[in-house]
Amino acid sequence: MPRKKPPPPRRPVFACTDAHLPAIQAIYNDAIVNSTALYEYAPRSEEFMRQWYDSRRSEGIPVLGIEWEPGVLAGFATWGPFRPRAAYKYSVEHSVYVDERFRGEGVGRQLLQALIAEAKQRDIHMLIAGIDASNVASVALHSSLGFRCCGTVREAGFKFGRWLDLEFWQLILPTPAHPVDG
Repeated sequence: MPRKKPPPPRRPVFACTDAHLPAIQAIYNDAIVNSTALYEYAPRSEEFMRQWYDSRRSEGIPVLGIEWEPGVLAGFATWGPFRPRAAYKYSVEHSVYVDERFRGEGVGRQLLQALIAEAKQRDIHMLIAGIDASNVASVALHSSLGFRCCGTVREAGFKFGRWLDLEFWQLILPTPAHPVDG
């Protein structure tokens, strides 16, 4: 009988700093150029990433990371507003990106679990991810953590010479205890 592979080692999740920005940019750009994880064509510039990171920091939006070894970012996770209208204030759209060298090692799971915990602490009610329907690893990860597919937008994007279907995966949290209008 074959032995079961031991679980990957857990590494601490932390808030990313300015020092992680080049690695975040490299991970994002790899996803843009080599996958359908992002429905974008052009890699993000250093200036774009600086503005992106500064706006998250000023808005209090978490950018969580895991280092595989000191100074080597294995992946990161963050969220942004789901929609720009006031009634969506308890809903966020999240993203998890893992450096290709560390995929399959539990980094994405650990980051998503940390993001869920952070959302509960901040009274977020709903996390949602837009996932390319062909991204079986991301679909499996989200499903395993209780997310449910709540819709598919057929042929939402066009990349690599083909139409792409976008699935939305949502997790409803028991927070906030006392939601309010306005």
